[in-house]
Amino acid sequence: MPQQVLTETVRVAIHAPAPLVRAGLAGFVALDPRLRELPPDRIREADAIVVAVEVADAFALDLLPRLSDAPDARFLVVVGKEWRADLAAARQRGVRAVVWWDFCSPDVFARTVRGVAGTDGSAPTRVRTAPRLNSREVDVLRLIAEGKQCDEIAVELSYSERTVRYILYGAMKRTRTRNRAHAVSYAIRAGLI
Repeated sequence: MPQQVLTETVRVAIHAPAPLVRAGLAGFVALDPRLRELPPDRIREADAIVVAVEVADAFALDLLPRLSDAPDARFLVVVGKEWRADLAAARQRGVRAVVWWDFCSPDVFARTVRGVAGTDGSAPTRVRTAPRLNSREVDVLRLIAEGKQCDEIAVELSYSERTVRYILYGAMKRTRTRNRAHAVSYAIRAGLI
């Protein structure tokens, strides 16, 4: 039996205070024939509501019920800089997926919107806020969490100390953290280590 291809059009509403970000997201919608943007006054009819914020915090979560008070509202949050919100509270308010703006390509956007709407056969089951770290970054953060210094990590992993610092810097940049303690804390809370 041939596999069924889902061709249902997903109705998308976009809320982005910055005009350029809104235009970019609307452009992503326009690129995929399976997505159709709704005007702001029809947001309650949307299958997925895309909300773009610089910082996802309690204030941003409080905005969601004001955008749509529909009990089954499904949100995709596009984050520009940092995630500070409680994950359980985000889930309760209808957040079904999170995409970092830096990693938001037209393909990732369209696939995530369809997942949020539930039209691709498998709606997302959890909010993913942490960018994926590679195995070297995870190893370095795990060893820092154990209290090791860069020179000790270098010996244990057979890297140069400079390489360890480079890996740590890459992990901090990817997770948008300010220092090694913040990076380790972030990785622990995100379940990466």
